[in-house]
Amino acid sequence: MKARKMILFGALAAALVLAWNFRGRMATSFNLVQQRVQKRTVEDRLQEFGGAARQRWSPHFQTAGATYPPKRVIFVALKDQRVFEVYAGDDARMSFIRRYPILAASGVLGPKLREGDRQVPEGIYDIELLNPNSAYHVSLRLNYPNGFDRAQAAKDGRTQLGGDIMIHGKSASIGCIAVGDEAAEDLFTLAADVGIKNVKVICSPVDFRQRKDLPRDVQPPPWTKELYQEIAAQLAALPKP
Repeated sequence: MKARKMILFGALAAALVLAWNFRGRMATSFNLVQQRVQKRTVEDRLQEFGGAARQRWSPHFQTAGATYPPKRVIFVALKDQRVFEVYAGDDARMSFIRRYPILAASGVLGPKLREGDRQVPEGIYDIELLNPNSAYHVSLRLNYPNGFDRAQAAKDGRTQLGGDIMIHGKSASIGCIAVGDEAAEDLFTLAADVGIKNVKVICSPVDFRQRKDLPRDVQPPPWTKELYQEIAAQLAALPKP
């Protein structure tokens, strides 16, 4: 009888443990589902930090004599200097607004050629989307690879070009441009206010307004000559910072 009681007690204890574990797994699953349901929208993030970002933009636009929100925006990322510049205005006049330090941008000078090379692309890009749920605070995704990238890859026989290139917060990069959380909020808000279709991004290895060529130890593919000429022309059309 005593042995039977011990067996029953053991069985009851095991059942209680299983029930507790099951309860824990259910709670975890519920929390995960709840997190997915509660993913924030662009408007959620603008409600969170948009007002503060616009206040930070205000003195820079006033100094430049530009209206906020502008009709169009040009972002310029200079890889060698790790500088991110912002220009804004309309078709008649663009103004330099401000610059941010690039806190991280992996790779070296030269274009992105393949998935996993950790290169920041070089070229002229659009913003495809705003990501309010980025692992790097918030982010703006470039349309890399664009038509030019795909055309050159086809000529070279390259197929795995990579993607998901972002301008984002934090200070770490694997082929993206990290500008820190506050700057990412500013850029996210500006792009949302102006409309992403009105934002252009120029990613350049060097500032071609200050120098004509890359350092001698950098040997990019031959087709970059055409690309760099286009980048240089677009930079030359901007007002002096």
